[in-house]
Amino acid sequence: MDIRRAEYNIGQVIYHKHYNFRGVIVDVDAEFEGDDEWYDEHAKNNPPKDAPWYHVLVDEDTVMAYVSEQNICSDVSDLEVDNPMLLNMLAADDKGQYHTLRTLN
Repeated sequence: MDIRRAEYNIGQVIYHKHYNFRGVIVDVDAEFEGDDEWYDEHAKNNPPKDAPWYHVLVDEDTVMAYVSEQNICSDVSDLEVDNPMLLNMLAADDKGQYHTLRTLN
């Protein structure tokens, strides 16, 4: 069995390369945990299901996205993420880094 590490961490701010949004990671799945119907509708570039997928609070929105590792990169803007669910899941320190308040699952 091949063990693969997630490239990104909970609390890390990312940028989605295809949908052009920023967000903060709040949970990580070792591989795709959705159903085939969702995958067929939303995963337009067929990212691998056996690689890490991330639950991301989208900046300047009220939603959480589910994104594959191949479609994201680190965001280096140092801008805060604005999502009303953020304060329920993560806390920001004085350096603008996000940390978990509690385990989500």
